[in-house]
Amino acid sequence: MSTLDLTTLALKPGEGRRVDLELVPEPLELGGEPYNFGPEPVQGRLDVSRTASGHAMRLELGATLHGICMRCLTPATFGVEVESREVDQPGSGDEELASPYVTEDELDIAAWAHDAIALALPQTLLCRPDCAGLCPECGIALNDIEGEHVHEREPDPRWAKLRELMD
Repeated sequence: MSTLDLTTLALKPGEGRRVDLELVPEPLELGGEPYNFGPEPVQGRLDVSRTASGHAMRLELGATLHGICMRCLTPATFGVEVESREVDQPGSGDEELASPYVTEDELDIAAWAHDAIALALPQTLLCRPDCAGLCPECGIALNDIEGEHVHEREPDPRWAKLRELMD
């Protein structure tokens, strides 16, 4: 289900309904890299309440994304839990009360879920919380190395005089 006609719920003001959903949101693109859902659909729950002049909605879902770790560039899986709320009060004249996901009583659940997931993600998607990233010298993934990874470098000649003072 990617859209829902809110009129089919036949809600009177003050009434509400819960709808269990299976969604397949569009893949996300973050930092030029694709992050895909699946292979199974995203399970969610939509609560819709009728207000005097519109609807109040809450979307809850848990999704799994597949993409690359932003620090070490290895394939990884990321879980995200989402709870998002929307209000649609057509004719109120207040832009804040008009949901961008509702058009003529048609709720675009897939677009709402896509945007809510994108907003719920952490700023940096990591394969694990302690991801060490890549070595800036040789580019090797530091998560795969046991012990210390050190490159011997020639001392910077600009500091030669200071080294002489310390000797």
